[in-house]
Amino acid sequence: MSLSHELAELYRRDITRVRQQLEAFPEDGSLWAKAPHCANSPGNLALHLEGNLREYIGRQLGQIAYQRHRDEEFTGQSIPVANMVARFAELTDTIPAVIAGLSDEDLSENYPEIVLGKPLSTRQYLIHTLGHLSYHNGQIDYSRRMLTGQPALKLAGL
Repeated sequence: MSLSHELAELYRRDITRVRQQLEAFPEDGSLWAKAPHCANSPGNLALHLEGNLREYIGRQLGQIAYQRHRDEEFTGQSIPVANMVARFAELTDTIPAVIAGLSDEDLSENYPEIVLGKPLSTRQYLIHTLGHLSYHNGQIDYSRRMLTGQPALKLAGL
């Protein structure tokens, strides 16, 4: 299996895990509540992940039209849980397809934008962004458990 296909499967798994977290919120209000000492609600973290994935993988690498509004990722609060789940269900197919379509040559080329102040290969950028996705998914999980009193979920595997 090629690296692009392996990365695509990891992204599919982690986007599915975000969707599972969103599905576990019992009502819309809890998705937009902030746990004590947390700057962002789980819903805002999910919006941020969606914007990041659509912009940096969908648009930059897949040429999928998208206009990011990053500030709104941290201020939006009126999107129903079902809508957020549907948005991540779409990403579960879209983002891995873009990644799987990358050749070894594509992965070795510089990512189209300077990230973290220096050029990175597309391969490095995808690994970096997978860490970002996983980090915020953990924050969503922890906040969901604090806000709802629910236990950890059995999350999708490979």
